[in-house]
Amino acid sequence: MYTAIKGTYENGRVTLEETPPTTRKTKVVVMFLADEDQPAAPSRKGVTLGGLAGRGFRIPEDFNEPLEDLSEYQ
Repeated sequence: MYTAIKGTYENGRVTLEETPPTTRKTKVVVMFLADEDQPAAPSRKGVTLGGLAGRGFRIPEDFNEPLEDLSEYQ
């Protein structure tokens, strides 16, 4: 079972705003949410549509044609 509890991280410590559902030793996952006052940094990973345009890359005219190596499977 997962339970979400609000809290604040500051100076290396997490302060919970609510009482946890257990008092026993339990594994936890801590997620850091984006600060509402500061915009999140844009992600620069991955490929963007049209990202290679104008860089000398092109798709061959026969790109969608069947491959001769696979003709026996048609």
